[in-house]
Amino acid sequence: MTYDVIIVGGSFAGLSAAMQLARARRRIVLIDSGLPRNRYALHSHGFLGQDGKPPAEIVQQARAQLAQYPTVKFLDGVAASARHHAGLLHVEMANGQGVEGKRLILATGLRDQLPPLPGLQERWGVTVLHCPYCHGYEMAGRPLGVLAAHPMSAHQAMLLPDWGPTTYFTQGEFEPDAEQAALLNKRGVRIERTPVVELMGAAPAIDAVKLADGRRMAVNALFVASKTHMSSPLAQQLGCAFTDGPQGPLIRMDEFRQTTVAGVYAAGDAAIPMSNATLASASGVMAGVCVHRSLVMA
Repeated sequence: MTYDVIIVGGSFAGLSAAMQLARARRRIVLIDSGLPRNRYALHSHGFLGQDGKPPAEIVQQARAQLAQYPTVKFLDGVAASARHHAGLLHVEMANGQGVEGKRLILATGLRDQLPPLPGLQERWGVTVLHCPYCHGYEMAGRPLGVLAAHPMSAHQAMLLPDWGPTTYFTQGEFEPDAEQAALLNKRGVRIERTPVVELMGAAPAIDAVKLADGRRMAVNALFVASKTHMSSPLAQQLGCAFTDGPQGPLIRMDEFRQTTVAGVYAAGDAAIPMSNATLASASGVMAGVCVHRSLVMA
């Protein structure tokens, strides 16, 4: 069977794209590895109508709703390769199964690379966090820290005092400039230049951080900007162009969500510079609508 659209990635962006296309009565297949970027988070916050729900529960409910549409098919597994052939797009899965379609939406997401500090990974998504809008409210009133890992880390530290007393750990690498230092001081942010070398407390909790000089500072949540990488090789295999995002490369797309490769569209964290559940879902909606219109206009 030749599908109208193949969607790779079954989290918020891919499912939102699928819903628009299912309601347009298009034949679609959604391929998902079951390893979304948000799998480390216990709850999703700031997502209208879904606040406090586990991300996996939101996805399960969305899949159940999509399954009611007769033109939708799900394939669980890893999409290993993709190529153009004879005017169609072909995707082959790691198990050898292949599908072909007229259009392809890459909602493949990103992979986070944390700084090489022991204890970060096992706390990621619980007390080591990336977004105060997603997780700050649950940590309100507690001592908070920003572990500098990016030139924008100082900006993150400026935001956090709305949720709790904040320390900006420069790690000896990301010293704020004069303007940033003035704003941090105005916001009441403490600047600590001695590097953090260890997280204290039984994971996934944090009681304190240990500094290189032996001091301990009370911290109950640590915000850090990860470096990001494509979680799938498909965009590169197809020859899609990339653009520099705040934390790593993103798939380049135009205002209609089309990549630089004909028939290939992108949605979600792999293609947008700001990432949360709402923005990923909205990106998927736009991709689904734009793909449908491209099929109609063709």
